[in-house]
Amino acid sequence: MKAAIERKVIRWFHILASIPILGYVYGPVANIPEAARMVKWVILPLVILSGFWLWLGHLARKHFKGTTRTYRVSTEKRKTI
Repeated sequence: MKAAIERKVIRWFHILASIPILGYVYGPVANIPEAARMVKWVILPLVILSGFWLWLGHLARKHFKGTTRTYRVSTEKRKTI
């Protein structure tokens, strides 16, 4: 997946998953135990993780990519004087 498409998908997930949080804060969702539990323990952590991924995803990809560096070893002997 291209980086731009991945970012759009995560951004839209982040926006749409935030709607139940707004319902929890401003609406009657806090009074419904099952919905409140779902918002607190599932949706809120996912929104936080998606926000961190949008913010620092480029660093995480770079860290987990595991770039291997190749070093050129010279076979010539150095001359010492």
